[in-house]
Amino acid sequence: MTGEMPLELRDALTMTHELLDPALQGAVDELDPVMRTACAYHLGWVDASGAPVAPGSGGKALRPALTLLSALACGGEPKQALPGAVAVELVHNFSLVHDDVMDGDATRRHRPTVWAVFGVPTAVLLGDAMLTLAVDVLQRPDAVPWGAAATACLTGAVGALVGGQSADMAFEARADVTMPEGLEMAAGKTSALLRCSATIGAMAVGADDDEVALVGDFGEHLGHAFQLVDDLLGIWGDPASTGKPALADLRSRKKSLPVLAALESTTLAGERLRQLYRRPEPFSEDELPVVAELVDLAGGRRWAQDRADEEVQRALGFLEELASGPGGAAAAGPLAALATYVTRRDR
Repeated sequence: MTGEMPLELRDALTMTHELLDPALQGAVDELDPVMRTACAYHLGWVDASGAPVAPGSGGKALRPALTLLSALACGGEPKQALPGAVAVELVHNFSLVHDDVMDGDATRRHRPTVWAVFGVPTAVLLGDAMLTLAVDVLQRPDAVPWGAAATACLTGAVGALVGGQSADMAFEARADVTMPEGLEMAAGKTSALLRCSATIGAMAVGADDDEVALVGDFGEHLGHAFQLVDDLLGIWGDPASTGKPALADLRSRKKSLPVLAALESTTLAGERLRQLYRRPEPFSEDELPVVAELVDLAGGRRWAQDRADEEVQRALGFLEELASGPGGAAAAGPLAALATYVTRRDR
């Protein structure tokens, strides 16, 4: 993330890692040796040979942080929601490993992806193993009595994620994708799991229906903002920060939200962009910077940033209502800081 991280957010993420990391390690240790090594590599714990590496090459832990902080916001203790935090982190990483295979991405987090190191079959099996493990974690005694409801929430989110990813891939070959379709795709691909991450935290501490709905709505709109910023980084992100090649989404002709906004523009840049996207052949490396500039000139970049800001404000509105409940003020600060920071991240 870019800029100075607020202290309350830094403390919240430190708390998340202190609780999550040992529990996640314990779950991963249950995998068979081949899957365990590949998973530890993907999570940034070891190198390709299985030797431990210095901390810092893993993910942002946004989803488990949402789970633990939502539990706190609903008047409970974060550790009560720890099985849910482990489960959503496993599901998120299952999706990343499979996405890298489908997109042919050879780099993630500044390192070769799992399939590039261990092969496609191992990467596919690892994703399957992490998804299975996530469901199993929610069926254990420490997740009772809320585990069954959390499992239903999680599997529903996975279904939406699969649908969103399927649409994303199908859009690459279509020239007639509309903005409503793009927004629906993004909601499934990203927002559903963030909504579930927050919802599971509330369920874990016995929150009432209103509180569960509020944290869920918060997570969903945070997810909308997160995907919009992801789309911006997929075009204009600095590889030194994102860990992915520059212009990656344009190279694969993804109909990301900034691209769709630009394609709907009535500007000359929008018309030129539409002409380029009507061509069946891939963009050349020389054309990629031109396409990025056209998306910018046609207003796609500004639209996406403005829309991300709007979604964060909507998320904060639900958080304000939640904060008036028991214990809500205790987590309103870090959750609000997390929401605001999402639109200013650089990876």
